[in-house]
Amino acid sequence: MAKYAVSPLAPKGGFPSLPEIDGVRFSAVEAGIKYSGRLDVMLADVCAGSSVAGVFTKSATRSGPVLWSQDCLATTDTSGKGYAVVVNSGNANAFTGNAGMDGARKTARSAGDALGIPETHVFLASTGVIGEVLPADKITSRMEELVTGLDPAKGEMAARAIMTTDTFPKGSTRQLEIDGKAVTISGFAKGSGMIAPDMATMLVYIFTDAPVPQDVLQGLLSTHNETSFNCITVDSDTSTSDTLMLFATGKADIAPLTEGDPRTEVFSAALREVMLDLAHQVVRDGEGATKFVEIAINGGASDASAKTIGLAIANSPLVKTAIAGEDPNWGRIVMAIGKAGEPADRDRISIRFGNILVAENGWVSPSYTENDGAAYMKGQDLRIWVDLGVGSGQAIVWTCDLTHQYITINSDYRS
Repeated sequence: MAKYAVSPLAPKGGFPSLPEIDGVRFSAVEAGIKYSGRLDVMLADVCAGSSVAGVFTKSATRSGPVLWSQDCLATTDTSGKGYAVVVNSGNANAFTGNAGMDGARKTARSAGDALGIPETHVFLASTGVIGEVLPADKITSRMEELVTGLDPAKGEMAARAIMTTDTFPKGSTRQLEIDGKAVTISGFAKGSGMIAPDMATMLVYIFTDAPVPQDVLQGLLSTHNETSFNCITVDSDTSTSDTLMLFATGKADIAPLTEGDPRTEVFSAALREVMLDLAHQVVRDGEGATKFVEIAINGGASDASAKTIGLAIANSPLVKTAIAGEDPNWGRIVMAIGKAGEPADRDRISIRFGNILVAENGWVSPSYTENDGAAYMKGQDLRIWVDLGVGSGQAIVWTCDLTHQYITINSDYRS
């Protein structure tokens, strides 16, 4: 159960009904790692013959579970054994020295023994407080219960077990038809604070029954990560635990989706929809958020330059607090553009709030009125559009406002 009221930006329909993925089962338990009276450990069991892809945080202080999972992914074999994912909330198992890796190894070995798979086929993640040793015994002592409880219909339980300051579980699914056969992609995520682009930016697990070779799967995941999870920010802080993984069981009765295959493009588009949906839900659950903001940059010197400027706007405390106060202070956007260290033509910059032209030719637009801007800022879903006037580079990033509640949440996070 979330400690804080559900975000006003949460999906109105609640957690979606995730179709079962052939070859994937889930379970979750209350292990009491930090929280009481709520699920805090989840297990996913993925069948033999599956393909696995992943991206992880680039943080120099990444956690033991991240290091473990990176090593496992790099040495994935064809032993004919299945895979597992074990995730705990409440403790990040980060910055705990050798104890961090010892706890990870103990957890992986326990899951591997219980499922009859190599420990190197067990991917791990931990999320929560940094610098405290993970009580791995609380996980391993519940491993048999986790295995016994595995069920393909327990995706929502798994999603709830990995929440920390999240106010709602985040799930997404797409069903498509390839060669006349149904193919499903479903996933869930956690993330609310300590969210900024750096490979992953939270914990995300996506599953599909499509048959996709590992190299193709990894390419799709990495490509779409750059325009989804790597384009969101809540507070500019990157976690030590960020993990994004994709599993393809191959149980759908179609030929493998190979690179260059038109069918792969259909699958790819649906995968990006799931990833973008989950990324947006993370922003919508930004700690204390009341506004969801899309920032579209055009006219940049390059796409990368445009993205840098977009993130400078998205991460500016002055911009974000103005949005929280429903103040159409476009001068703060001008400031953020200027501080980004990327090319921009001061006298050709244009800014819009939605369809409202706010500034053009380097100054306020003659048609703009403060009342129009203030009225627009009262909405929950906002769009800021900027043209830099120097090239054809484009980027879109997503963020939320910065409210007093963000301070409240993070000032007592360890209590």
